[in-house]
Amino acid sequence: MNLSFRQLVTFREVMRTGSISQAARALGRTQPAVSAMIAGLEDELGFRLFEREQGKLRPRPEARFFAEECDEILSRLEQTKRTLSGISKLEAGQLRIACHPAASGVFLPGVLTGFLADKPEIRVSLMMRSSVLIEDLIASQQFDVGFAETPAPRPSIRQTDFDLECVCAIPAGDPLAERAVIAPADLDGRNLAVLFAEHPVYAQTVKAFEEAGCGFAEKFELQTFMPGMRFVAAGLCYMICDMISAHSHIATRERDAPVVFRPFRPRIGSRVSILTPAHRPASQLAEAFCSALHARIDAMQAEMTAILGQPG
Repeated sequence: MNLSFRQLVTFREVMRTGSISQAARALGRTQPAVSAMIAGLEDELGFRLFEREQGKLRPRPEARFFAEECDEILSRLEQTKRTLSGISKLEAGQLRIACHPAASGVFLPGVLTGFLADKPEIRVSLMMRSSVLIEDLIASQQFDVGFAETPAPRPSIRQTDFDLECVCAIPAGDPLAERAVIAPADLDGRNLAVLFAEHPVYAQTVKAFEEAGCGFAEKFELQTFMPGMRFVAAGLCYMICDMISAHSHIATRERDAPVVFRPFRPRIGSRVSILTPAHRPASQLAEAFCSALHARIDAMQAEMTAILGQPG
């Protein structure tokens, strides 16, 4: 059986109007064309749909049953058409995102908020995972987009890398806040909040202090930098943290946790990447979100550069 969409639409209109001529007018076709369409439909089905009595059509019981099926099929097709149209306009679909902890609380939700402002039908799954796990989730195609610390290249992942510089977090009102740039000598022997020892930022920070011959006084060991903002604000320590964490703290405008940020030299890098599966095409929605995320990262760097250039 090979039924066409046009046959179904024509049959539905004949059932609705009860007349070949009226159906033809409604569909903008000729009566012979509508009659031929119904005859072809009957041939395809293998039974008659209408009795023809004195120039009028009388639906047979089979026609009434088929009309219910026809309505369901056409309704489903029309819904599918609307859905596909929404997808093409980025108004419908699903986006699965895995994000590393430093960006999952403030930064990435902020990107999503702007991205979804005119897309009310988009469904989003946003999961916080470690960068190592995000790499595997993207490689295995379980998520559309990953935002994580930069992994080593692998064939199953496409990645766009960003080398962001770390900054020094200082208690508001601290004399060091008046400095334009902070160096290891400024923090010699002073209490620090740092990430766990296996993290690349920790290794770079230790190296900077060792090469400057300065004391590295580790007071707080952290999984992410965000909790350290409270310790810095309380005057318990200083912290050399990633730019995203600093930007997130500024964005939340925590009045009870006043912290200022200054450039730190020698430069300590914090590399992050946008990750997508390499072995399947990205959806239009995923591509659009990656573009929005890329633009927001660039904007965040520009904003932080302006802030870091304003001492005091």
